[in-house]
Amino acid sequence: MAPRRAVQLSLKKPTYAVCVVGTEMLVNVHRDVPRGAKTFRVSGSSKVEVLMAYDPRWVTEPTGKAHWPLDANVDVVVSVDTASKDLNDLKVKVSYFKRQEDDPLGHSVLYLTAVDVSLDVDTSRTGKVKRRRGDKKTWRWGLEGHGAVLLVNCDRDCRGPGEPDLHSSQPVSLDDLQDMSPIVLTCDGPDELFDRHKLVLSVSQSDSRRVRVFRAQGGTSVSDYQQVLGPRHLSHRVERQRGEREIRFCAEGLAFPDADFSGLVSLSVGLVDTAPLPEVPLFTDTVVFRVAPWIMTPNTQPPVELYVCSVTDAHGSNEKFLDDMASLALKANCKLVVCPRVENRNDRWIQDEMEFGYVEAPHKSFPVVFDSPRNRGLRDFPYKKILGPDFGYVTRELLFSGASSLDSFGNLDVSPPVTVGDTEYPLGRILIGGSFPKSSGRRMAKVVRDFLAAQQVQAPLELYSDWLSVGHVDEFLSFVPTSDPKGFRMLLASPSACLKLFQEKKEEGYGEAAQFAGLRHKAKRSINEMLADRRLRSDSLHVQKCIDWNREVLKRELGLAEGDIIDIPQLFSLKGAYAEAFFPDMVNMVVLGKFLGIPKPYGPVINGRCCLEEQVRSLLEPLGLHCVFIDDYLSYHRLQGEIHCGTNVRRKPFTFKWWHAVP
Repeated sequence: MAPRRAVQLSLKKPTYAVCVVGTEMLVNVHRDVPRGAKTFRVSGSSKVEVLMAYDPRWVTEPTGKAHWPLDANVDVVVSVDTASKDLNDLKVKVSYFKRQEDDPLGHSVLYLTAVDVSLDVDTSRTGKVKRRRGDKKTWRWGLEGHGAVLLVNCDRDCRGPGEPDLHSSQPVSLDDLQDMSPIVLTCDGPDELFDRHKLVLSVSQSDSRRVRVFRAQGGTSVSDYQQVLGPRHLSHRVERQRGEREIRFCAEGLAFPDADFSGLVSLSVGLVDTAPLPEVPLFTDTVVFRVAPWIMTPNTQPPVELYVCSVTDAHGSNEKFLDDMASLALKANCKLVVCPRVENRNDRWIQDEMEFGYVEAPHKSFPVVFDSPRNRGLRDFPYKKILGPDFGYVTRELLFSGASSLDSFGNLDVSPPVTVGDTEYPLGRILIGGSFPKSSGRRMAKVVRDFLAAQQVQAPLELYSDWLSVGHVDEFLSFVPTSDPKGFRMLLASPSACLKLFQEKKEEGYGEAAQFAGLRHKAKRSINEMLADRRLRSDSLHVQKCIDWNREVLKRELGLAEGDIIDIPQLFSLKGAYAEAFFPDMVNMVVLGKFLGIPKPYGPVINGRCCLEEQVRSLLEPLGLHCVFIDDYLSYHRLQGEIHCGTNVRRKPFTFKWWHAVP
């Protein structure tokens, strides 16, 4: 409840005051008292609630027609619950006495005009604004929480080229208004009262850069909406028409949470008495919004669209790969989107360029693409081809340095929902790669790390990936959905598992079976040769130690048991100090529901079947997954990438509401 406002009474003349519905007013009965008065009595109109505030340890409540003592610490508090129909139509009378049986020594009269002023938003998170008389200044997480949600208006609802809608000082279309959060200002009371009182909507200087508020002036078409708060607009006098009891506004977010922005923005309305100079503020009501975070979706969420680039190089086009992707998308009932060469400028690494996520409020949700600071051939694709109606765009630029490989979004992943001890991560945890535990090395840019951490709902976890030439987490881990209670398995590349498999095949008499059989552009290596290659073994065991370090971190930070992890056989070789996959990296797969597009490893063929493929099938297909091995050797593997690097998937949002989480 708003702080109590005090009003002074006089014996000589009536006092006039405005009382806001739902607030309490303190009536000072001690300032002007008749000489000799010892007690007082208060009466009021039927619509005025009179409350005597006192400490029962020191004051005894009078009974019957007894009066209240003036020398005790007794306060008179009045309130109203409905607006007045006319000026001064409510009355409070204070009578003063010397003794109980005497006539009054004098009277003070207070005339009240009740006005209903309230600023309301969707505090209950139902998608509709409901009147709330409780605490509107705070925002609480959780199922029992409260507080409204604001979407960053980062889509582009007008067709054709242009900037996101948030750059426009007025709504661009009626659809644009649907992205905004509603605000209702109640302003009920006698029209004459508003002739000498004004309503002022306001926002702080810092919050004005992060929110914009509109009001329809004279109609409901797009052109009638004008900005009233936002950048360079810190306050707005609200024009109220005679008889108008509700005034509607709508608000859009202008910025996502970040290192310098908690995500909370506040708006206030004030009732100001304009008769005296200086003007006197009588009442302020404040509401708070939290800007909806950008949320990533893990492999366990159903796929909606599969993106892939059409490219050409010295070996020809990747047309066969595109056909394989089309077939996989068809099986998964997923739309295929091919980015043509004219748009990708022969840049095939679409996973590195962008990451799909979404924003959500109770009234609206839409996907948002996060454009990496990588800025190579695909740099314009997210902005020019994905940004559009109900499809938002966000990016973070590096101002003083160029991007490293670790700033590409193959180095950005998210786990499925997990519980770690007593801590729940209902939207999973973001995973990025860096140089830790080394004292120095490559890390994802701080501006990107800060952005990810500021979203709060997917607490980022930094892993060790700087041992890889490219340095991306998708080179050694992935997640696949399962139908059991756990709901997923984590896949880790495993040189040890590969060496063990090859040793078993050698002991079974298949030592001459060759890796890379069937590839014209790569020399064959028999199982015997690979096992005897001390450098390959040493390199792979070094990589195993790096992966094992991450394994322990992931088990601890994601609450995983060994049974939740599947080791996928994979060898690595070192080029200088950094590792590269020795054959196509099977963990670097695209996951479309139960269908897995896995890089074809060209492993040793035994009894007509690739033993690496057979091993992976034996690990994954009992979980209800379908392994589809796809040749990416020339178009991707030879260029230090695989299928996941060369594809991107937009997935369905979580059904879990992020505001129910407790970060």
